[in-house]
Order: sequence, then C-alpha cells, then structure tokens
Amino acid sequence: VELGPPVPDPRQVFAIGLNYGGHADESGLPRPSSPMVFTKFTSCLAGPTADLPLSGPAVDWEVELVAVVGRTARHVTVDDAWSAVAGLTLGQDVSDRIVQFTDEPAQFSLGKSFPGYGPVGPALVSLDAFADPDDVGLWCEVDGDRVQDGRSSDLIFSVPALVAHLSSICTLLPGDLIFTGTPSGVGVASGRFLAPGQLLRVGLG
Repeated sequence: VELGPPVPDPRQVFAIGLNYGGHADESGLPRPSSPMVFTKFTSCLAGPTADLPLSGPAVDWEVELVAVVGRTARHVTVDDAWSAVAGLTLGQDVSDRIVQFTDEPAQFSLGKSFPGYGPVGPALVSLDAFADPDDVGLWCEVDGDRVQDGRSSDLIFSVPALVAHLSSICTLLPGDLIFTGTPSGVGVASGRFLAPGQLLRVGLG
C-alpha cells in the first residue's frame, strides 16, 4: 500500500520563505522583517514515498516542518496559536529553481508546484508527542548524504507567530497546511541539484 499525504485535501497551503537565519545567509538575502508568504498549489501534494518526477536540471530539496491547522482560526494571538494547530508533520518544498527565478519578480508558487513537489508525511503527529513543539529537529539526506540538519527553534518566525500572522489576514481552515521554511543546506547554495534515480529522505530528530 502506498501512503498518501496525511492531510489529503487541504483547502489552503501556505509556505514561508527565508524563515531560518542560516538559509537567508546562504541565499545572500537579509532576514525578513515579516513572514514571506507564498502558496504551493494543492495539486503538488504527494505521499511520503511517492516518486518525484524531475521537471528540469535544477530541482532542489527543502525539508520543512509542516503545521496542520486544527480549527477555524481568525485573529489568533501568538499565545493562543498552538491551540489552533492539530499537529505537525514533515514535508519537502521541492523547487524548480529555473522556473522559480526565470524572471522578476520570482515565481515562487509555480516553481514549487509541479506534480509531486509537495510530499508530506508519513504521519500527522499530535503536539503532546513532542517534548517541546517549538524545538523540533529536522534533516534531509540525498543518497545518504546529510545535506540539511536544523531545529525549529531556529525559525525566524515560530509556528505560533506564523499562525497569528496568517490568521490576522486569512481565515485558517481545518486541514490547512503551513510549510514553515527550510534550514540551510539547499542545493542552489552549492550548485548541486537532484538527479534521476537519487533517493531523497527526510526525518525528525
């Protein structure tokens, strides 16, 4: 049986750019003063073991902690934000860097929404399973080579801060996904990209 995404049909998928200091630094960009928000279209979502069809020669990895909204939320405060989160899962914000940066302004949503470019899972984990949901380790490997290794405590804008910010503008709905950003170690920083036949793995801890 092939697993699908643990939230199969979210109505909204938010994603946050440059949300780890190290990733902003490796990108040569200043740290943002407010969350940099874009969307991944829902047609890109896939399960954790799905094949990843490469759209070109510059497809990049971005491991991300993904927060899943648990209730309708509007104008949530930072202090109350975790109560609006059903749980956490892992995802990849896979990115075709040629499509993303082909013009100005950049096409973040299109470059990150090819079929299979939003693998999520394998499980939605409730917050009480984490010793500290504000400090979750996450990593990414390409063919066994550890290319990313970070902790969500290094987020510029924490999960509660993101929920508060997004809910101040949009109504968040049960099952919505928030890709919270990626730590340093993405391929574009070193000119290394995914090749056919490689194994892309992510994990917690």
